[in-house]
Amino acid sequence: MSDGIKLLSAVYNLKMINYIREYLRKLNIKHLIKQPVFKNIMLVMSITLLMKGVGFYKESVVAATFGLSELLDTFFIAMLVPGFINSVFLGAFRNVFIPNYVAELKTGNNIASFQGTGFFITGLVSFLFLVVAYLFTDVYLENFFAGHDQAFYDLVKLQFHYVLPCILLWGFSSILSGLLNINGEFRYTSFTSIFTPVSIIICLWLFQKLLGDSVLAIGTLIGAVLGFLYLLMISLHRKVLSVSLPNFSNKNAKEMFYQLPAKVSSGFLTGMNGVVDQYFAAQLAVGSIAALNYGLKMPAFLSGILIIGINSVLLPYFSKAVIENKKKTFKLLFKILKSLFIGAAIFSIIAIFTTDFFVQLFFERNEFTAEDSALVSIIQKIILAYIPFTIAGMVNVNFLTSINKNAIMAYVSFGALVINIILDYILMQYYGIFGIAICTTIVVILKNIVLFGYTVKLSRQEEILKT
Repeated sequence: MSDGIKLLSAVYNLKMINYIREYLRKLNIKHLIKQPVFKNIMLVMSITLLMKGVGFYKESVVAATFGLSELLDTFFIAMLVPGFINSVFLGAFRNVFIPNYVAELKTGNNIASFQGTGFFITGLVSFLFLVVAYLFTDVYLENFFAGHDQAFYDLVKLQFHYVLPCILLWGFSSILSGLLNINGEFRYTSFTSIFTPVSIIICLWLFQKLLGDSVLAIGTLIGAVLGFLYLLMISLHRKVLSVSLPNFSNKNAKEMFYQLPAKVSSGFLTGMNGVVDQYFAAQLAVGSIAALNYGLKMPAFLSGILIIGINSVLLPYFSKAVIENKKKTFKLLFKILKSLFIGAAIFSIIAIFTTDFFVQLFFERNEFTAEDSALVSIIQKIILAYIPFTIAGMVNVNFLTSINKNAIMAYVSFGALVINIILDYILMQYYGIFGIAICTTIVVILKNIVLFGYTVKLSRQEEILKT
């Protein structure tokens, strides 16, 4: 029996090796690496790897300093609304700005007024959300994070007031980085993310006693200021800025405004999943929010390197490609999706088997105990299962954004949020913080499968139109 099993295992391994060889032959790596889009993605990924390394080191410094403590919980809560506004509303506007800006470039019109429109809307939206976030802080805390003492809420508000101005800085930085990416200046924008982790590390090393409980929030604010100034100087140096009075009657500007509600809704509903997860985590033991956030660190590190490269390069690329030849772009999309999914799946399996070692290596010291490491490791293993779907899904989302199919993403995101709330509540009863991680994985996988099915449907419709 043992010899039979060994024989079957050997045959299976041989088939897998042959499959991988055939896959690599069809992939035609030599041809692939000569493509400009591939070179740009690899450039951004290489720089992002360095930036993520610095960010990951920052996390290890923070973990060693605070462990799974109340201060860290309150910092994550203080960052939740500003970060949510940045990723959802400001990020959504940037994503609809890029394809319509590219379309405006193709018309040969004066681009200065379109830039002016972009900056005006960004500044207005950022300021309005900053004011709303400030006015409704108490209501938000009392309803979403009830059951804590006044000292807990005071600690959240202390840090919240420092990170609030970041909303405005992140908004303008987002538009500046988008303009630079459209002009192919990927190497410059990729360095932007280094300022916040470096600022936090310096504040912890040199000014922790002086800044006290505000050290993480102030470090974040300093990083946002430096990042904005860096992008502004690069934009002026590379002469990508050409701003004049906004023209709201412009055709592509109107299309941008038409797509914005759907994109914002999609981003809002997607971002709400994190809020919901943290809301349920807050009902558990102290440190659960921090544990969930640390459980996301390695998956975010692994996928973030590629996702940043994808977002920076592929949205401008797809926006230009679909205007020239939509059918050809569909074929390229499916080829990219297949390659990325297989590669990410292999990488995720390796990461799952090595996560215990890396959690201990990067986090387990001082206040971060062996018990903390065991808890975070299990969460990370659950989250790592959705990495292939996240990475391939992000390519698909960029493609759908480039062809202004934002409405379907809003509907799917709404369904995903409903499922997330239901499963969080149910699974938390049985598995605690692990149930929340399981729910997140299920929701991410289902959401990306549905969006992929919609893209396949669009591709078939395009084939019918061409015949």
